[in-house]
Parts: sequence; C-alpha cells; structure tokens
Amino acid sequence: MAFFKKYNGTTDKRLLRIERWTWILIYGGLLTSVVSYFMPAKPDGGVSLSLVCGLLAVASGAALILVRSRLHGE
Repeated sequence: MAFFKKYNGTTDKRLLRIERWTWILIYGGLLTSVVSYFMPAKPDGGVSLSLVCGLLAVASGAALILVRSRLHGE
C-alpha cells in the first residue's frame, strides 16, 4: 500500500488545460521575478514592471489552483 495516492491525470481537455496553465504561470512568474530582482535598476522602470508582471503571474497561477480545486473531473 503506497503512502501517496497516484494521480493519473484527467481526460477532460478543459481541466487539463487549466492544470497546464497553472504551473506555467507559477513557474514562469517565479523565474521572471527572480531574474528581474537581480537585474540592475534602470530609470525607465522596466525592471520593476517585469517584477510586478512576474508576481501577477504567480498570483494568477495560485488562483487557478483554487479554480481547479472547485471543478470536478470525469
């Protein structure tokens, strides 16, 4: 008997798309935020814009986790 339940995924295309976009947004946002944090600041504000966009992407991914938890698969 395994400790963790094995997840085989879903066959519903809509739920699969939500699951993919969730992790793309979370990991992409984290990568963007970390890279923009270590970039030198410039007067045009591009670095702070990329930091904010990365954090918004992470927040959107977290929101998709909540949305996905409310949906029922087949």
